[in-house]
Amino acid sequence: MYLTQEKKQEIFAEYGKKANDTGSAEAQIALFTYRIQHLTELMKKNKKDQVSERALVGLVGKRRRMLDYLKDNDIERYRAIIKKLNLRK
Repeated sequence: MYLTQEKKQEIFAEYGKKANDTGSAEAQIALFTYRIQHLTELMKKNKKDQVSERALVGLVGKRRRMLDYLKDNDIERYRAIIKKLNLRK
């Protein structure tokens, strides 16, 4: 399994407010980004895997909605997470 409990804790500790902060927008966006990167690599190898492609599109949409929420409510946190994760916007 590509996403172990230890990896999740590492992501939440780095991007969340505390180590066990799983609900903050930054932690969720970081987790979505990690999963998107994994599925992107999977799709490069298996171009006809429609189930993974659908999951990838869903995750990108979730991350986009979370980023829009963060941009509307706290622009400084939005800019910080975009810069930290090296996302385009």
